[in-house]
Amino acid sequence: MSHTEDNSAVGVAKHKSSPIGVAMRALTAVTGSDFAQKYGLSEPINRVAYKATETGFKSLGAANRAFKQVSGGDAPARPTVTPKGYFNLNPDDEQAMIAETVHDFSTNILRPAAYEADKNAQAPEDIVKRSAELGITMINVPEEFDGAASERGVVTNALVAEAMAYGDMGLALPLLAPSGVATTLTNFGSDGQQKTYLPDFAGEDVPMSAVVIAEPRPLFDAFDLQTKAVKSPSGYKLNGVKSFVPCAGSAELFIVGATLEGRPALFIVESDTKGLSVEADPHMGLRAAGMGRLILDNVSVPAHALLGEESGEKAAEAYADVVRLSRLGWSALAAGTGKAMLDYVVPYVNEREAFGEPISNRQAVAFMVATMATEVDSIRLVTLRGASRAEQGLPFARETALARKLTIDKGLQIGLDGVQLLGGHGFTKEHPVERWYRDLRGAGIGEGIVVL
Repeated sequence: MSHTEDNSAVGVAKHKSSPIGVAMRALTAVTGSDFAQKYGLSEPINRVAYKATETGFKSLGAANRAFKQVSGGDAPARPTVTPKGYFNLNPDDEQAMIAETVHDFSTNILRPAAYEADKNAQAPEDIVKRSAELGITMINVPEEFDGAASERGVVTNALVAEAMAYGDMGLALPLLAPSGVATTLTNFGSDGQQKTYLPDFAGEDVPMSAVVIAEPRPLFDAFDLQTKAVKSPSGYKLNGVKSFVPCAGSAELFIVGATLEGRPALFIVESDTKGLSVEADPHMGLRAAGMGRLILDNVSVPAHALLGEESGEKAAEAYADVVRLSRLGWSALAAGTGKAMLDYVVPYVNEREAFGEPISNRQAVAFMVATMATEVDSIRLVTLRGASRAEQGLPFARETALARKLTIDKGLQIGLDGVQLLGGHGFTKEHPVERWYRDLRGAGIGEGIVVL
């Protein structure tokens, strides 16, 4: 049996000598000698060695490969681009048209009226009527009831809410609230409830209405309601106080959140129901929405007033989805107002001069604007991702939680930075940024109203 020599161990196999290798060994020996150390030659020799080896490596590299020039003439090779259904933020033609129409309406109609509406804590009636002509509510009513909804449109609703809030969030709330009621009835209402109420949401005379969940207490938890519903011989009795109700004094219909048998549920309550009363409740922000409180004192509603006419787990699941869709709605509103803030601030810092130059040349200002832009996009992207998943019937609770967190933290920061960048002007009502700051604060605590 022959023995094969093992040359794989480190240092066993001998390498071929090269001119650069020989030179390096010689220079290393010289630089390490007592002679070089004594006369200070080590450093100069090292520099010579480095330059020599650098040139040598370059020469060797150039000599190792020879490229043959080939004349072309055909089309260059390119990888194919194939749609694969990845997350796509580009709206289709219909969505783009709707969003553009709403954007024009909010910019040309809502924004000029926002100052007076905020001052009076009331949405002008003519604007409410004009908004009905846009057909915002109709797109959430099924075709069977003369609406335009052939499929679930959560993404479209998010784009609409964003575009509406670009003009003014306070005015957007009462204009979008009926659409939230129509969406809730379409997605979770029973056949009888849809036939009773949805036809009125398909025309131009849309009833003022709202989904009401919030309650006036610290650390409010939408899944731990103090408003109670108990069964009665004729249906249910509701007791409690609800807040954050837009146009409360003129609303005709409410969908109210209450605890039933230990679980949250939603009830349809008409405004003329005995025991129901409304109080004005102006807020720091969102004043144009004409916010009020809904007081329910032994309000009796029939059995078919329970949304979906199903109690227990089914009612609780519907309630949870409504809350999540509403939170996405608030985030869409925050994205729209945040974009308005950004678009207002950028020209200001570019035109405002200090010490002979635009303040946007200052690094601190530029960084603040860049951060605002990043935060606006973060809110918008997470919101649209959640909306797209909801539209496809996929779980979207995680995306909703992220969007809400960003709205609470970053939405408020966008408002603060907008006021800060305008300096003393940001603190006055001459510019809308102080109102947008107040509205963005409200977006982080609102529940109900806008349901996508």
